[in-house]
Amino acid sequence: MVNFNKQKGMIAILTGGGDVPGLNPAIRAVTVRALREGFQVIGIRRGWAGAIGLQRDQHADNRENFLVLTEEIVNRAGRTGGTFLHTSRTNPSAVAKSSVPIHLQTTYSAEKNDLTDEVLKNLDYLGVDYLIPIGGDDTLSFAVKLYKKGIKVLAIPKTMDNDVPGTDYCIGFSTCVSRTIELVNRLRTSAGSHERYLVVEVFGRYAGFTAMLPTMAGAANRCVIPEYKFKMEQLAALLTNDRNKNSSKYSVVLVSEGATMEDGALIVEGAATDAYGHAKLGGIGDLVSARLKDCSAQFNNGKTINVVNQRLGYLVRGGDPDAIDSIVPMAYGNLALDLILQGIHGRLVVLKNGRYDNLPLDVVTSTKKTVNVAKYYHTERLRPKYESFEMRPLFIMTSD
Repeated sequence: MVNFNKQKGMIAILTGGGDVPGLNPAIRAVTVRALREGFQVIGIRRGWAGAIGLQRDQHADNRENFLVLTEEIVNRAGRTGGTFLHTSRTNPSAVAKSSVPIHLQTTYSAEKNDLTDEVLKNLDYLGVDYLIPIGGDDTLSFAVKLYKKGIKVLAIPKTMDNDVPGTDYCIGFSTCVSRTIELVNRLRTSAGSHERYLVVEVFGRYAGFTAMLPTMAGAANRCVIPEYKFKMEQLAALLTNDRNKNSSKYSVVLVSEGATMEDGALIVEGAATDAYGHAKLGGIGDLVSARLKDCSAQFNNGKTINVVNQRLGYLVRGGDPDAIDSIVPMAYGNLALDLILQGIHGRLVVLKNGRYDNLPLDVVTSTKKTVNVAKYYHTERLRPKYESFEMRPLFIMTSD
């Protein structure tokens, strides 16, 4: 075991999966509160990659795998975007042969390797009493596995898709929505100048929240989401009508990366998948743009309508967090510490109906969080429903 001066105990924090604004404020909140309560805090670098990369040797250089956290370190990073601990999409349950750390390659030589036992040994070597992973459903699904093997886990939900089950809010979502609205509004001038359709592809593999909320806020006329297969002709007719009613002669649709047409399949980039078996999505916006242009004339008196096509991608996950993604991570970090001080573990901190709470950790793997189409999406209009807002939480669509 590493010889730390632990006082009350050791807390380890890690960030996994995609980066979002709000991760550094969460790390800061956990660290500052924990240090003041008498705990030692370390950050595991590069998500689960650091947890498998550690060498259990007092003479080994493990600076790439973990970092002792201080108030100075976290205060310096706490107002910025991204994660200063870095991140990865590593899945310790299924590590490719090429990704096995060098010092473990003689032990693990299969094409896919389960390194869960190495993570358990490494956490024990570090003397970790509590583990706080910050991530989406993939990162947290492995945290559930560790909890079932005896690790004391308090999890914090993070993903701009806002699709971690059990919570109405995941770190990164508000900034994503804010950026989407801002960037779409910038693109309006080009769409209007050329009298075109504006097609904007946004994140959202399984859930359409990142398309629904900006549309609801007025950033777009229509949106298509993963939860509902849409008809191209229906979208073209609606957008053409929107365009014709607009004095600037343009209309806007947000397209979730996981959206599919009624007669099509998911659009993926290449055959490779990540460590959790997910194909890299992207390109549905290109296809929608091409198909819109091809069929536009039949809804526009025989005249073709051209398209402004833009994939927002990392533009919505870069930069500093907005106000909500500065406040919620602070609260989530302190919620995790409240639970630790009560000796409680195996929980996911959440926002539920506008109030902070916590739920059993395995809610992450027991269900899926997607848009309730019947409740929130108008399938004939291809847009959110603007009704029944009374007593709804801030972002309207909850983890039902």
